[in-house]
Amino acid sequence: MMQGILIIPVLFPIIAGIAMIIIKPKAKVYSPWFIEGIVLLNSILVWTIMLTGMGRGDGAVLFKLTYDLSIYFRLDGAGMVFTGLVSFLWPLATLYAFEYMEHGEHIRSFFSLYTMTYGVTLGIAMAGNLVTLYMFYEMLTLVTFPLVLHDRTREARRASRMYLYYSIGGAACAFMGLVFVLVYGSTTDFTLGGVFGGGAQGVDHNILLAMYVLAFFGFGVKAAIVPVQKWLPAASVAPTPVTALLHAVAVVKSGAFAIIRLTYYSYGADFLRDTWAHYLTAAFVMITILYGSTMAVKEIHFKKRLAYSTISNVSYILLGVVMMSPAGLVAAFTHLVFHAFMKICSFFSAGAVMHRADRNYVYELDGLGYKMPITFACYTASGLALMGMPPFAGFISKWNIVQAALSEGGILGTCAIVILLYSALMTAIYMLSVTVRAFFPAKDTVLTANDGVSDPGWKMLVPLVIFVIVFTVMGIYAKPLIQFLEEIC
Repeated sequence: MMQGILIIPVLFPIIAGIAMIIIKPKAKVYSPWFIEGIVLLNSILVWTIMLTGMGRGDGAVLFKLTYDLSIYFRLDGAGMVFTGLVSFLWPLATLYAFEYMEHGEHIRSFFSLYTMTYGVTLGIAMAGNLVTLYMFYEMLTLVTFPLVLHDRTREARRASRMYLYYSIGGAACAFMGLVFVLVYGSTTDFTLGGVFGGGAQGVDHNILLAMYVLAFFGFGVKAAIVPVQKWLPAASVAPTPVTALLHAVAVVKSGAFAIIRLTYYSYGADFLRDTWAHYLTAAFVMITILYGSTMAVKEIHFKKRLAYSTISNVSYILLGVVMMSPAGLVAAFTHLVFHAFMKICSFFSAGAVMHRADRNYVYELDGLGYKMPITFACYTASGLALMGMPPFAGFISKWNIVQAALSEGGILGTCAIVILLYSALMTAIYMLSVTVRAFFPAKDTVLTANDGVSDPGWKMLVPLVIFVIVFTVMGIYAKPLIQFLEEIC
Protein backbone atom coordinates (compact mmCIF):
# COMPACT_ATOMS: atom_id res chain seq x y z
CA MET A 1 0.00 0.00 0.00
CA MET A 2 2.78 2.40 0.91
CA GLN A 3 4.53 1.69 -2.37
CA GLY A 4 1.33 2.31 -4.33
CA ILE A 5 1.42 5.97 -3.32
CA LEU A 6 4.15 6.48 -5.97
CA ILE A 7 1.49 6.21 -8.67
CA ILE A 8 -0.52 9.17 -7.34
CA PRO A 9 1.88 12.07 -8.13
CA VAL A 10 2.28 10.77 -11.68
CA LEU A 11 -1.41 10.25 -12.45
CA PHE A 12 -2.94 13.11 -10.45
CA PRO A 13 -1.65 15.99 -12.66
CA ILE A 14 -2.39 14.00 -15.84
CA ILE A 15 -5.98 13.30 -14.78
CA ALA A 16 -6.44 16.89 -13.57
CA GLY A 17 -5.16 18.22 -16.90
CA ILE A 18 -7.49 15.98 -18.89
CA ALA A 19 -10.41 17.06 -16.68
CA MET A 20 -9.60 20.71 -17.37
CA ILE A 21 -9.90 20.04 -21.10
CA ILE A 22 -13.13 18.04 -20.86
CA ILE A 23 -14.99 20.02 -18.17
CA LYS A 24 -15.64 23.57 -19.29
CA PRO A 25 -16.10 25.93 -16.33
CA LYS A 26 -18.75 28.65 -16.22
CA ALA A 27 -16.04 31.27 -16.00
CA LYS A 28 -13.78 31.95 -18.98
CA VAL A 29 -10.86 30.02 -17.49
CA TYR A 30 -10.10 27.96 -14.45
CA SER A 31 -8.97 29.96 -11.43
CA PRO A 32 -5.18 30.33 -11.38
CA TRP A 33 -5.21 29.36 -7.72
CA PHE A 34 -7.10 26.18 -8.53
CA ILE A 35 -4.33 25.23 -10.98
CA GLU A 36 -1.55 26.31 -8.61
CA GLY A 37 -3.24 24.33 -5.86
CA ILE A 38 -3.14 21.14 -7.94
CA VAL A 39 0.54 21.60 -8.76
CA LEU A 40 1.55 22.62 -5.25
CA LEU A 41 -0.40 19.78 -3.64
CA ASN A 42 1.31 17.32 -5.96
CA SER A 43 4.74 18.72 -5.10
CA ILE A 44 4.00 18.49 -1.38
CA LEU A 45 3.02 14.83 -1.88
CA VAL A 46 6.24 14.15 -3.81
CA TRP A 47 8.44 15.68 -1.12
CA THR A 48 6.52 13.84 1.60
CA ILE A 49 7.18 10.57 -0.20
CA MET A 50 10.88 11.34 -0.58
CA LEU A 51 11.48 12.64 2.95
CA THR A 52 9.59 9.82 4.68
CA GLY A 53 11.12 7.07 2.53
CA MET A 54 7.73 5.79 1.31
CA GLY A 55 9.07 5.47 -2.23
CA ARG A 56 11.78 2.98 -1.33
CA GLY A 57 11.37 -0.72 -1.83
CA ASP A 58 10.17 -2.86 -4.70
CA GLY A 59 8.19 -0.12 -6.39
CA ALA A 60 4.57 0.39 -7.43
CA VAL A 61 3.21 -1.43 -10.50
CA LEU A 62 0.85 0.61 -12.67
CA PHE A 63 0.04 -2.33 -14.97
CA LYS A 64 1.69 -5.42 -16.43
CA LEU A 65 2.51 -5.71 -20.12
CA THR A 66 3.46 -9.39 -19.85
CA TYR A 67 4.11 -11.79 -17.01
CA ASP A 68 7.61 -10.42 -16.31
CA LEU A 69 7.41 -6.93 -17.85
CA SER A 70 5.65 -4.13 -16.00
CA ILE A 71 5.11 -0.40 -16.11
CA TYR A 72 6.13 0.53 -12.61
CA PHE A 73 7.63 3.30 -10.50
CA ARG A 74 10.45 3.18 -8.00
CA LEU A 75 12.45 5.92 -6.31
CA ASP A 76 16.13 5.11 -6.20
CA GLY A 77 18.80 7.75 -5.60
CA ALA A 78 18.95 8.90 -9.22
CA GLY A 79 15.18 9.10 -9.43
CA MET A 80 15.03 11.17 -6.26
CA VAL A 81 17.41 13.75 -7.74
CA PHE A 82 15.31 14.36 -10.85
CA THR A 83 11.98 14.00 -9.03
CA GLY A 84 12.99 16.52 -6.38
CA LEU A 85 14.18 18.97 -9.01
CA VAL A 86 11.00 18.77 -11.09
CA SER A 87 8.65 18.99 -8.12
CA PHE A 88 10.47 22.05 -6.72
CA LEU A 89 10.52 24.00 -9.98
CA TRP A 90 7.04 23.27 -11.32
CA PRO A 91 4.95 25.31 -8.84
CA LEU A 92 7.22 28.32 -9.40
CA ALA A 93 7.08 27.94 -13.17
CA THR A 94 3.27 27.74 -13.00
CA LEU A 95 3.09 30.88 -10.85
CA TYR A 96 5.25 32.74 -13.39
CA ALA A 97 3.03 31.53 -16.23
CA PHE A 98 -0.12 33.08 -14.72
CA GLU A 99 1.13 36.62 -15.20
CA TYR A 100 2.87 35.92 -18.50
CA MET A 101 -0.24 34.33 -20.03
CA GLU A 102 -2.87 36.62 -18.48
CA HIS A 103 -3.74 38.24 -21.81
CA GLY A 104 -3.00 35.20 -23.98
CA GLU A 105 -5.35 32.96 -25.90
CA HIS A 106 -6.30 29.32 -25.37
CA ILE A 107 -5.51 29.66 -21.67
CA ARG A 108 -7.48 26.60 -20.56
CA SER A 109 -5.76 24.26 -23.00
CA PHE A 110 -2.39 25.81 -22.16
CA PHE A 111 -2.62 25.18 -18.43
CA SER A 112 -4.22 21.77 -18.83
CA LEU A 113 -1.29 20.62 -20.97
CA TYR A 114 1.18 22.40 -18.67
CA THR A 115 -0.24 20.47 -15.72
CA MET A 116 -0.27 17.16 -17.59
CA THR A 117 3.37 17.65 -18.52
CA TYR A 118 4.20 17.77 -14.82
CA GLY A 119 2.82 14.28 -14.28
CA VAL A 120 4.46 12.88 -17.41
CA THR A 121 7.86 14.29 -16.40
CA LEU A 122 7.49 12.72 -12.96
CA GLY A 123 6.74 9.44 -14.75
CA ILE A 124 10.17 9.67 -16.39
CA ALA A 125 11.85 10.66 -13.12
CA MET A 126 10.27 7.84 -11.09
CA ALA A 127 10.39 5.13 -13.78
CA GLY A 128 11.56 1.84 -12.32
CA ASN A 129 12.74 0.34 -15.61
CA LEU A 130 13.67 1.31 -19.14
CA VAL A 131 10.27 0.33 -20.55
CA THR A 132 8.45 2.71 -18.19
CA LEU A 133 10.88 5.51 -18.93
CA TYR A 134 10.43 4.98 -22.67
CA MET A 135 6.63 5.03 -22.43
CA PHE A 136 6.54 8.32 -20.55
CA TYR A 137 9.29 9.71 -22.78
CA GLU A 138 6.95 9.19 -25.73
CA MET A 139 4.07 10.74 -23.79
CA LEU A 140 6.21 13.79 -23.12
CA THR A 141 6.35 14.49 -26.85
CA LEU A 142 2.57 14.23 -27.14
CA VAL A 143 1.82 16.68 -24.31
CA THR A 144 4.53 19.24 -25.14
CA PHE A 145 3.97 19.32 -28.91
CA PRO A 146 0.71 21.35 -28.55
CA LEU A 147 2.49 23.73 -26.16
CA VAL A 148 5.11 24.53 -28.81
CA LEU A 149 2.22 25.03 -31.26
CA HIS A 150 0.32 27.24 -28.78
CA ASP A 151 0.48 30.59 -30.63
CA ARG A 152 -0.54 28.87 -33.89
CA THR A 153 1.46 31.24 -36.04
CA ARG A 154 3.32 30.04 -39.13
CA GLU A 155 6.57 29.95 -37.13
CA ALA A 156 4.89 28.02 -34.30
CA ARG A 157 3.48 25.46 -36.73
CA ARG A 158 6.86 24.99 -38.36
CA ALA A 159 8.65 24.69 -35.03
CA SER A 160 6.10 22.23 -33.62
CA ARG A 161 6.33 20.01 -36.71
CA MET A 162 10.12 20.02 -36.49
CA TYR A 163 9.96 19.15 -32.79
CA LEU A 164 7.50 16.34 -33.49
CA TYR A 165 9.49 14.84 -36.38
CA TYR A 166 12.77 14.94 -34.47
CA SER A 167 11.17 13.47 -31.36
CA ILE A 168 9.45 10.64 -33.22
CA GLY A 169 12.66 9.78 -35.05
CA GLY A 170 14.61 9.88 -31.80
CA ALA A 171 12.08 7.65 -30.07
CA ALA A 172 12.40 5.08 -32.86
CA CYS A 173 16.18 4.97 -32.38
CA ALA A 174 15.83 4.76 -28.59
CA PHE A 175 13.39 1.88 -29.03
CA MET A 176 16.08 -0.19 -30.76
CA GLY A 177 18.34 0.20 -27.74
CA LEU A 178 15.44 -0.77 -25.48
CA VAL A 179 14.76 -3.94 -27.47
CA PHE A 180 18.33 -5.15 -27.11
CA VAL A 181 18.29 -4.49 -23.35
CA LEU A 182 15.01 -6.38 -23.16
CA VAL A 183 16.23 -9.37 -25.17
CA TYR A 184 19.86 -9.70 -24.08
CA GLY A 185 20.03 -7.95 -20.69
CA SER A 186 19.41 -9.67 -17.40
CA THR A 187 16.55 -7.24 -16.65
CA THR A 188 15.07 -3.96 -17.85
CA ASP A 189 15.08 -2.65 -14.26
CA PHE A 190 17.55 0.13 -13.62
CA THR A 191 20.65 -1.39 -12.05
CA LEU A 192 23.70 0.74 -11.31
CA GLY A 193 26.50 -0.91 -13.26
CA GLY A 194 24.25 -2.09 -16.08
CA VAL A 195 22.51 -5.33 -16.98
CA PHE A 196 25.02 -6.88 -19.39
CA GLY A 197 27.86 -7.65 -17.01
CA GLY A 198 30.82 -8.81 -19.10
CA GLY A 199 28.69 -9.10 -22.22
CA ALA A 200 25.63 -10.93 -23.54
CA GLN A 201 25.21 -14.42 -24.89
CA GLY A 202 24.08 -14.79 -28.49
CA VAL A 203 24.93 -11.33 -29.79
CA ASP A 204 28.12 -9.67 -30.96
CA HIS A 205 29.59 -7.06 -28.61
CA ASN A 206 29.79 -4.48 -31.41
CA ILE A 207 26.10 -4.88 -32.18
CA LEU A 208 25.24 -4.03 -28.59
CA LEU A 209 27.54 -1.01 -28.80
CA ALA A 210 25.83 0.09 -32.01
CA MET A 211 22.44 -0.18 -30.33
CA TYR A 212 23.73 1.91 -27.42
CA VAL A 213 24.91 4.62 -29.83
CA LEU A 214 21.55 4.54 -31.60
CA ALA A 215 19.70 4.90 -28.32
CA PHE A 216 22.13 7.58 -27.11
CA PHE A 217 21.30 9.78 -30.08
CA GLY A 218 17.62 8.79 -29.88
CA PHE A 219 17.30 10.06 -26.33
CA GLY A 220 19.78 12.77 -27.30
CA VAL A 221 17.16 14.41 -29.51
CA LYS A 222 15.48 15.89 -26.45
CA ALA A 223 18.91 16.70 -24.98
CA ALA A 224 19.57 18.63 -28.24
CA ILE A 225 22.88 16.99 -29.05
CA VAL A 226 24.46 17.60 -32.48
CA PRO A 227 23.30 16.63 -35.12
CA VAL A 228 19.72 16.46 -33.76
CA GLN A 229 19.64 19.88 -32.09
CA LYS A 230 17.94 22.04 -34.70
CA TRP A 231 14.46 21.82 -33.16
CA LEU A 232 15.45 23.56 -29.91
CA PRO A 233 16.23 27.09 -31.20
CA ALA A 234 13.19 26.85 -33.48
CA ALA A 235 10.96 26.05 -30.47
CA SER A 236 11.83 29.47 -29.00
CA VAL A 237 8.73 30.82 -30.75
CA ALA A 238 6.64 29.21 -28.01
CA PRO A 239 5.57 31.28 -24.96
CA THR A 240 8.39 31.75 -22.46
CA PRO A 241 6.84 29.46 -19.79
CA VAL A 242 6.95 26.73 -22.43
CA THR A 243 10.49 27.42 -23.60
CA ALA A 244 11.67 27.50 -19.99
CA LEU A 245 9.86 24.17 -19.55
CA LEU A 246 11.64 22.77 -22.60
CA HIS A 247 15.09 24.07 -21.64
CA ALA A 248 15.29 23.86 -17.86
CA VAL A 249 12.78 21.49 -16.33
CA ALA A 250 11.16 18.88 -18.53
CA VAL A 251 12.28 18.12 -22.06
CA VAL A 252 16.05 18.58 -22.32
CA LYS A 253 16.53 17.42 -18.73
CA SER A 254 14.45 14.33 -19.48
CA GLY A 255 16.72 13.65 -22.45
CA ALA A 256 19.84 14.01 -20.31
CA PHE A 257 18.32 11.92 -17.50
CA ALA A 258 17.34 9.19 -19.98
CA ILE A 259 20.94 9.07 -21.27
CA ILE A 260 22.20 8.77 -17.69
CA ARG A 261 19.84 5.86 -17.12
CA LEU A 262 20.77 4.25 -20.43
CA THR A 263 24.52 4.58 -19.84
CA TYR A 264 24.98 3.80 -16.16
CA TYR A 265 21.84 1.84 -15.27
CA SER A 266 21.14 -0.23 -18.40
CA TYR A 267 24.22 -0.79 -20.59
CA GLY A 268 26.73 -0.04 -17.84
CA ALA A 269 29.79 2.23 -17.81
CA ASP A 270 32.22 -0.69 -17.50
CA PHE A 271 30.64 -2.36 -20.53
CA LEU A 272 31.03 0.82 -22.62
CA ARG A 273 34.29 2.26 -21.35
CA ASP A 274 37.19 2.51 -23.85
CA THR A 275 35.10 1.19 -26.73
CA TRP A 276 34.50 2.90 -30.06
CA ALA A 277 30.98 3.75 -28.84
CA HIS A 278 32.45 5.53 -25.83
CA TYR A 279 34.76 7.72 -27.90
CA LEU A 280 32.18 8.38 -30.61
CA THR A 281 29.55 9.66 -28.18
CA ALA A 282 32.17 11.68 -26.28
CA ALA A 283 33.27 13.33 -29.52
CA PHE A 284 29.73 14.41 -30.39
CA VAL A 285 29.15 15.72 -26.87
CA MET A 286 32.22 17.95 -27.14
CA ILE A 287 31.24 19.06 -30.65
CA THR A 288 27.84 20.04 -29.25
CA ILE A 289 29.43 22.18 -26.52
CA LEU A 290 31.56 23.97 -29.12
CA TYR A 291 28.62 24.43 -31.47
CA GLY A 292 26.18 25.74 -28.86
CA SER A 293 28.65 28.18 -27.32
CA THR A 294 29.75 29.59 -30.67
CA MET A 295 26.25 29.93 -32.08
CA ALA A 296 25.04 31.67 -28.91
CA VAL A 297 27.64 34.41 -29.40
CA LYS A 298 26.49 34.95 -32.99
CA GLU A 299 22.74 34.89 -32.24
CA ILE A 300 21.02 38.27 -31.79
CA HIS A 301 17.52 37.02 -30.89
CA PHE A 302 17.34 37.05 -27.08
CA LYS A 303 15.55 33.73 -26.51
CA LYS A 304 17.33 31.94 -29.35
CA ARG A 305 20.67 33.00 -27.85
CA LEU A 306 19.61 31.31 -24.62
CA ALA A 307 18.46 28.29 -26.63
CA TYR A 308 21.94 27.82 -28.08
CA SER A 309 23.29 28.27 -24.56
CA THR A 310 21.08 25.37 -23.49
CA ILE A 311 22.44 23.19 -26.28
CA SER A 312 25.94 23.82 -24.95
CA ASN A 313 25.18 23.56 -21.24
CA VAL A 314 23.07 20.41 -21.38
CA SER A 315 26.02 18.73 -23.07
CA TYR A 316 28.05 19.61 -19.96
CA ILE A 317 25.82 17.05 -18.26
CA LEU A 318 26.54 14.56 -21.02
CA LEU A 319 30.25 15.34 -20.79
CA GLY A 320 30.10 14.08 -17.23
CA VAL A 321 28.18 11.02 -18.45
CA VAL A 322 30.77 10.07 -21.09
CA MET A 323 33.56 10.11 -18.54
CA MET A 324 32.13 6.65 -17.71
CA SER A 325 33.16 6.91 -14.05
CA PRO A 326 31.54 7.50 -10.65
CA ALA A 327 33.09 10.98 -10.60
CA GLY A 328 31.59 11.67 -14.03
CA LEU A 329 28.15 10.53 -12.85
CA VAL A 330 28.34 12.80 -9.80
CA ALA A 331 29.36 15.70 -12.07
CA ALA A 332 26.49 14.95 -14.47
CA PHE A 333 23.89 14.95 -11.71
CA THR A 334 25.35 18.09 -10.13
CA HIS A 335 25.09 20.05 -13.36
CA LEU A 336 21.66 18.60 -14.12
CA VAL A 337 20.38 20.13 -10.88
CA PHE A 338 22.29 23.42 -10.89
CA HIS A 339 21.79 24.15 -14.58
CA ALA A 340 18.02 23.85 -14.16
CA PHE A 341 17.91 26.76 -11.69
CA MET A 342 20.40 28.90 -13.63
CA LYS A 343 18.75 28.37 -16.99
CA ILE A 344 15.15 28.83 -15.90
CA CYS A 345 16.20 32.08 -14.23
CA SER A 346 17.78 33.39 -17.42
CA PHE A 347 14.80 32.35 -19.57
CA PHE A 348 12.27 33.84 -17.17
CA SER A 349 14.28 37.08 -17.16
CA ALA A 350 14.15 37.17 -20.96
CA GLY A 351 10.44 36.41 -20.82
CA ALA A 352 9.88 39.30 -18.41
CA VAL A 353 11.62 41.65 -20.85
CA MET A 354 9.48 40.41 -23.73
CA HIS A 355 6.32 40.62 -21.62
CA ARG A 356 6.87 44.11 -20.20
CA ALA A 357 8.97 45.84 -22.89
CA ASP A 358 8.11 43.84 -26.02
CA ARG A 359 11.79 43.51 -26.94
CA ASN A 360 12.99 40.37 -28.72
CA TYR A 361 16.51 41.19 -29.86
CA VAL A 362 19.69 41.87 -27.94
CA TYR A 363 20.32 45.20 -29.70
CA GLU A 364 16.93 46.46 -28.40
CA LEU A 365 17.91 46.10 -24.73
CA ASP A 366 19.99 49.28 -24.36
CA GLY A 367 19.28 51.02 -21.05
CA LEU A 368 16.50 48.64 -19.98
CA GLY A 369 18.43 47.69 -16.85
CA TYR A 370 17.47 51.00 -15.25
CA LYS A 371 13.78 50.40 -15.96
CA MET A 372 13.81 46.70 -14.99
CA PRO A 373 16.54 46.52 -12.33
CA ILE A 374 15.33 43.37 -10.54
CA THR A 375 14.84 41.47 -13.79
CA PHE A 376 18.28 42.29 -15.14
CA ALA A 377 19.95 41.75 -11.78
CA CYS A 378 18.52 38.22 -11.73
CA TYR A 379 19.58 37.72 -15.34
CA THR A 380 23.11 38.89 -14.56
CA ALA A 381 23.33 36.53 -11.59
CA SER A 382 22.25 33.63 -13.81
CA GLY A 383 24.83 34.66 -16.41
CA LEU A 384 27.63 34.71 -13.85
CA ALA A 385 26.47 31.33 -12.55
CA LEU A 386 26.41 29.80 -16.04
CA MET A 387 29.95 31.10 -16.58
CA GLY A 388 31.04 29.20 -13.48
CA MET A 389 31.78 32.25 -11.34
CA PRO A 390 32.08 31.61 -7.58
CA PRO A 391 30.15 31.64 -5.29
CA PHE A 392 27.32 30.57 -7.60
CA ALA A 393 26.38 26.92 -8.15
CA GLY A 394 27.71 26.81 -11.71
CA PHE A 395 31.24 26.93 -10.34
CA ILE A 396 30.64 23.75 -8.30
CA SER A 397 29.17 21.73 -11.15
CA LYS A 398 31.85 22.81 -13.63
CA TRP A 399 34.54 22.07 -11.08
CA ASN A 400 33.13 18.57 -10.67
CA ILE A 401 33.20 18.05 -14.44
CA VAL A 402 36.82 19.24 -14.58
CA GLN A 403 37.75 16.88 -11.75
CA ALA A 404 36.12 13.98 -13.59
CA ALA A 405 38.03 14.94 -16.75
CA LEU A 406 41.32 15.15 -14.82
CA SER A 407 40.65 11.70 -13.37
CA GLU A 408 39.97 10.40 -16.87
CA GLY A 409 43.23 11.81 -18.20
CA GLY A 410 44.48 11.03 -21.71
CA ILE A 411 43.23 12.72 -24.86
CA LEU A 412 39.58 12.57 -23.78
CA GLY A 413 40.19 14.30 -20.47
CA THR A 414 42.47 16.94 -22.00
CA CYS A 415 40.04 17.76 -24.80
CA ALA A 416 37.19 18.02 -22.31
CA ILE A 417 39.06 20.58 -20.19
CA VAL A 418 40.08 22.69 -23.22
CA ILE A 419 36.50 22.72 -24.49
CA LEU A 420 35.15 23.69 -21.07
CA LEU A 421 37.54 26.66 -20.96
CA TYR A 422 36.50 27.77 -24.44
CA SER A 423 32.83 27.42 -23.58
CA ALA A 424 33.27 29.42 -20.35
CA LEU A 425 34.77 32.28 -22.36
CA MET A 426 31.94 32.18 -24.90
CA THR A 427 29.38 32.06 -22.08
CA ALA A 428 30.85 35.20 -20.57
CA ILE A 429 30.55 36.95 -23.93
CA TYR A 430 27.01 35.96 -24.86
CA MET A 431 25.52 36.35 -21.36
CA LEU A 432 27.25 39.47 -20.08
CA SER A 433 27.01 41.42 -23.34
CA VAL A 434 23.28 41.61 -22.56
CA THR A 435 24.02 43.00 -19.10
CA VAL A 436 26.41 45.59 -20.54
CA ARG A 437 23.77 46.80 -23.00
CA ALA A 438 21.10 46.92 -20.31
CA PHE A 439 23.11 48.89 -17.73
CA PHE A 440 25.79 50.63 -19.81
CA PRO A 441 24.25 51.82 -23.09
CA ALA A 442 26.25 53.87 -25.55
CA LYS A 443 26.23 57.64 -24.89
CA ASP A 444 24.33 58.41 -28.08
CA THR A 445 21.57 55.86 -27.36
CA VAL A 446 18.05 57.32 -27.37
CA LEU A 447 16.31 55.89 -24.31
CA THR A 448 12.88 57.48 -24.67
CA ALA A 449 11.56 54.17 -26.04
CA ASN A 450 12.03 52.74 -22.54
CA ASP A 451 9.58 55.19 -20.98
CA GLY A 452 6.76 53.39 -19.19
CA VAL A 453 8.66 50.10 -18.93
CA SER A 454 9.03 48.53 -15.47
CA ASP A 455 9.71 45.23 -13.76
CA PRO A 456 6.86 42.71 -13.95
CA GLY A 457 4.51 41.90 -11.08
CA TRP A 458 5.23 39.69 -8.10
CA LYS A 459 4.06 36.47 -9.80
CA MET A 460 6.99 36.74 -12.20
CA LEU A 461 9.50 38.32 -9.84
CA VAL A 462 9.11 35.92 -6.90
CA PRO A 463 10.25 32.87 -8.91
CA LEU A 464 13.20 34.83 -10.31
CA VAL A 465 14.41 35.89 -6.89
CA ILE A 466 13.93 32.39 -5.47
CA PHE A 467 16.01 30.88 -8.30
CA VAL A 468 18.86 33.32 -7.62
CA ILE A 469 18.75 32.52 -3.90
CA VAL A 470 18.77 28.78 -4.59
CA PHE A 471 21.72 28.69 -7.00
CA THR A 472 23.64 31.07 -4.75
CA VAL A 473 23.03 29.03 -1.59
CA MET A 474 23.81 25.83 -3.48
CA GLY A 475 27.09 27.33 -4.61
CA ILE A 476 28.06 28.27 -1.07
CA TYR A 477 26.77 25.13 0.62
CA ALA A 478 26.77 22.33 -1.93
CA LYS A 479 28.27 19.72 0.41
CA PRO A 480 25.02 17.91 1.40
CA LEU A 481 23.98 17.44 -2.23
CA ILE A 482 27.46 16.31 -3.32
CA GLN A 483 27.62 13.81 -0.43
CA PHE A 484 24.22 12.42 -1.40
CA LEU A 485 25.28 12.08 -5.03
CA GLU A 486 28.52 10.34 -4.06
CA GLU A 487 26.51 7.84 -1.99
CA ILE A 488 24.15 6.95 -4.83
CA CYS A 489 26.83 6.86 -7.55
